[in-house]
Amino acid sequence: MRQPSSCPLVFYIVQLLPPAPDWPHQNAFTSILGFVPRIVLASLVAYFAGEFSNSFTLSKLKIFTRGRFLWVRTISSTLIGQALDTIIFCLIAFYGTLPSAVLVAVIVSNYIFKCSVEILFTPLTYAMVSFLKKKENEDVYDAGINYNPFRMSL
Repeated sequence: MRQPSSCPLVFYIVQLLPPAPDWPHQNAFTSILGFVPRIVLASLVAYFAGEFSNSFTLSKLKIFTRGRFLWVRTISSTLIGQALDTIIFCLIAFYGTLPSAVLVAVIVSNYIFKCSVEILFTPLTYAMVSFLKKKENEDVYDAGINYNPFRMSL
């Protein structure tokens, strides 16, 4: 079974190799598949930064609001997390390949879309959180937590 994580490296190496003499599509191959490693790197870095900031914000706001105002917590954490996710992804993936005005438009439009989805799904979030709290009979607060993602000890 092939490991999906090796695909970006393979695409990168294959584009560096000389093409077959009768292969007329090397430029198209390089333009499309050669971009994959950059997209993968952008996705990984943006995901970790966005998710960490979203989780951190959500956790701190729950403590600050004493568990109230779920909509404020979810929307605020999304606004922060998606800002980092979208900006980091777009800059790593597209900086230098798109004109500045287009890059800004891509960042803004993606950010607005992602945050709009969170806002529209807020009623569903309320329903799921209520269901899980009743089902699990638990409501966790992250007081006294060390949020350092690089901590080595347990």
